[in-house]
Amino acid sequence: MTPLKIAITGATGRMGRTLIQAVNEAQNVQLSAAVQRAGSTLIGADAGELSGVGHIGVPILSSLKGADYDLLIDFTLVEPCLEHLQLSREAGKAVVIGTTGFNAEQRSKIEAIANDIPVVLAPNTSVGITLCLHLLQQMAPVLAEDSDIEIIETHHRHKLDSPSGTAVRLGEVIADSLGRDLSECAIYGREGIGEPRDRETIGFSTVRGGDVVGDHTVLFASEGERIELTHKASSRMTFAKGAVRAAKWLKEQPPGLYDMQDVLSLR
Repeated sequence: MTPLKIAITGATGRMGRTLIQAVNEAQNVQLSAAVQRAGSTLIGADAGELSGVGHIGVPILSSLKGADYDLLIDFTLVEPCLEHLQLSREAGKAVVIGTTGFNAEQRSKIEAIANDIPVVLAPNTSVGITLCLHLLQQMAPVLAEDSDIEIIETHHRHKLDSPSGTAVRLGEVIADSLGRDLSECAIYGREGIGEPRDRETIGFSTVRGGDVVGDHTVLFASEGERIELTHKASSRMTFAKGAVRAAKWLKEQPPGLYDMQDVLSLR
């Protein structure tokens, strides 16, 4: 079997290096291109040596243009990710997106591009989080009538978007299962003296500090009991392995917009 040639953008960052490690460990895939923003002092360095897997003969590039790859994995920032997505569209290459923080307009752009190429859009590529999302679709309709719903997330001090893309996705899944619109029922933090809590709302609490990879808890709090569904990531490798799993699955798919539940056949 010919290995799937994978390109990774943001290759010298923490997630990029972890993705390179995951690709190096996986079967039937190979790293064929590693990209870092222009101006980086690491352009030209060996991607394997930078990520700790040893020399692999793949130099760090300053642009995705002209790179040799079958599929792109992108965990960069919103604007560069959209640029990489457009370049992949022009080249007819599939894309796995782990970047978070897209607004409605930017998501519409991704949906339009997915008409031409296969795209997995996943704010969290962890298999565990994907299973949590699946469970929430069953839990929320049963518990919501008597419960207040809160989503609490904690990430490292360097994370820029708040709440996390994963937390937002948890909220979307809950709201959809209850026939609600998250944009209308979400409460992002509280301060001062307000009205008593509205049970129709979904609350979000955000914590930033230290080197926490990512903790998420959905709390269903009712009179007399609390149910908590919690996922804690202790290593970025869980996201990297999930992204590689998504890449292997996506290579066989027609153009369209997919997520990790599609990848794991949970629909």
